[in-house]
Amino acid sequence: MRRSGPALFAVVSVAFFVGVFICLSPPCQARVYIDITAPYLRKIPTAVPFFKDQGSGDKQGELASTLADLLAQTIDFTGFFKILNRESFLEDPQQASLIENKINFKNWTDIGAELLVKGGFEYNGDRLTVELRLFDSFSGRLIIGKRYVGYLDDQRRVIRRFCNDMIRRLTGHEGIFNSQIAFISTTTGHKEIYLADFDGHNPKQHTNTETITLFPAWSSDGQWLAYTDYRHGKPDLYIENIREQQGTVISLKGSSLTPAWVPGQFALAASLSHEGNPAIYLLTGKGKIIKKLTDHWGIDVSPTWSPDGQILAFVSDRSGSPQIYIKNVEDGKVRRLTYEGNYNTAPQWSPRGGYIAYTRFGTEGINIYVIRPEGRDSIQLTRNAGNNESPTWSPDGSLMAFSSTREGPSRIYVMNANGANQRRLLTLQGEQTNPSWSPRLSYY
Repeated sequence: MRRSGPALFAVVSVAFFVGVFICLSPPCQARVYIDITAPYLRKIPTAVPFFKDQGSGDKQGELASTLADLLAQTIDFTGFFKILNRESFLEDPQQASLIENKINFKNWTDIGAELLVKGGFEYNGDRLTVELRLFDSFSGRLIIGKRYVGYLDDQRRVIRRFCNDMIRRLTGHEGIFNSQIAFISTTTGHKEIYLADFDGHNPKQHTNTETITLFPAWSSDGQWLAYTDYRHGKPDLYIENIREQQGTVISLKGSSLTPAWVPGQFALAASLSHEGNPAIYLLTGKGKIIKKLTDHWGIDVSPTWSPDGQILAFVSDRSGSPQIYIKNVEDGKVRRLTYEGNYNTAPQWSPRGGYIAYTRFGTEGINIYVIRPEGRDSIQLTRNAGNNESPTWSPDGSLMAFSSTREGPSRIYVMNANGANQRRLLTLQGEQTNPSWSPRLSYY
């Protein structure tokens, strides 16, 4: 019987690579090819030729292009790479070698390639073997090499795993290719939560409430999803184990909105109105109220945590209009963060802590900004492109997903953290809003 899933294939280094890694580790590790924290990135010219057919089974010609295209598209999504046109390549991948000392790297430096990704594959029966190697074209050195064995259906997982290794090696940080994005879609005529891969691939309906579902929020371990649900006629809070689709319902008087998990803890903040005006409360992952975090006559909603879980940003109208505030949980001090614009909402703290993204309603419509937690360096990221709302950061902080009406109905878009490379993530029937990017998922 055919098996499926992550356990299906093993990832091993080819014996030849082991020796190469040993001798290349010191110089390669000393170089950071990509600084993802830089405000402006120069894309690295990268060549990804068709993979080399190393077997004689079915689908060989098709796989040569399919695997190479998938890898190129996957790394291109990050915004770190400039993928070179294959028409400029000076060698036939079916005749060329994958072995370092047999590659004519001048063929690649002559066309401007600084990085070269070569692949070889063999497909026999139901087994797919893929060898992938990343080279520094100018030094002529192997940066990373891996061999993967699995089934044909595992090809996307294989490519993504190598891309994660590739990003780790080039940036010193983990990749995003094992993450997902939750969002709200009206495809069925109701507002339901959908889940899609980081790049919009494989969107699937997750809830089936046939009513209104809002504000999906991932726990920091990726195991739990909290959201607001109207299935009982009012906004209740649901805390659900994603894989089991079972959990806890918090049904209190009034509204239960905008959950936000505490980093590294099975606890979350949410806006509850069971005692009067909506205020921010801290709850256990089982829904028990631990304490009240904000206490003011104004309306407090949309909490978001600093990466260390010590500081809370939230929205309040205590100054007369919705603005973003910061609260130090330890000493209880609260300060106003945003002063420009009369309506600032939907704060999202970056995974590295350096910025808070938020939505501003202004004369140019609704747009996304970032600001330092100290209140300086407010930067507008979207403009002149419909209404743009609900920013959410990728796990490494290099990308941001958001909803936009720039092409008519609201869709999910993605951009680099500096606002560059804005593009649509996916298109479904109805409207898509309120994205929430997961952490890296161990089970994905």
